[in-house]
Amino acid sequence: MSAAWTNRLLFVIALVLAGIYLFPLYWMYVTSLKTQSSIFAVPPEFLPGVPQWQNYALIWDVANIPRYMWNSLVIATGVTAFTLIFGAGAAYVLARYRNPWIDVTLFLVLMLQVLPPSLMVTPIFVGFASVGLLDYPRFGAILAISAKTMPFFIILCRAAFMTVPRELEEAALVDGNSRAGAFFMIVLPLARNGILVAALLIFMQGFGEYVYSASLIADNRLHPASIGMTNFLQPNVVNWNAIMAFAATYVTPIVAAFVLLQRQIVNGLTAGALK
Repeated sequence: MSAAWTNRLLFVIALVLAGIYLFPLYWMYVTSLKTQSSIFAVPPEFLPGVPQWQNYALIWDVANIPRYMWNSLVIATGVTAFTLIFGAGAAYVLARYRNPWIDVTLFLVLMLQVLPPSLMVTPIFVGFASVGLLDYPRFGAILAISAKTMPFFIILCRAAFMTVPRELEEAALVDGNSRAGAFFMIVLPLARNGILVAALLIFMQGFGEYVYSASLIADNRLHPASIGMTNFLQPNVVNWNAIMAFAATYVTPIVAAFVLLQRQIVNGLTAGALK
């Protein structure tokens, strides 16, 4: 098979896989515009007959979605700031210094990445209760989510820092800069694309987090949008079109951000791949 036909075949396979991956997103938007009866129609309707735009007005008025979105924004911003401040320094150390203890630390960071939130939420809840952090549930949730996202951020930022030549730092040190000065004036500006992409991905994780928020935040007024969607789940009836309208309103800003910043995201994720 020629290279041209191979490339075409791989392109078709990529399109099929992308279609399979994106179909749930498409089905969410379609379902949000259906009536309750048409959702369960057989055969399924792949396009809504008469779009029910009032479903969005319903969730905006009844579900108080602005408050939930604001809570999600506050939590995501706090998680991003906390992770960025403490994770950038750790990533720099892991990128610049090589010794057995650094290798052990990097291994532990990778192991922390695989721990599921459902496993960690109980000991975190008990620990926060013992030190009184449950009295500040939003801060406790930000702290717990930051601990979850920190390994991922460190791994991505470490790759970005490794793309910055050591010679530039050494030249800054010769000119009289301290190690901290070289870090803030040389390394951070040159690695900003990778750091910003990592921060964006952390923001998205904080914006959509559910487990820690549901476990640590008892006040309904402080719940994020990921928990607000569960208000439509009733014992006997599930208002699926309202849930999908809520979900569509919730994820559309995230999807738009990824579409607009896709080139920067790809460049940031592949930074340091050849190091």
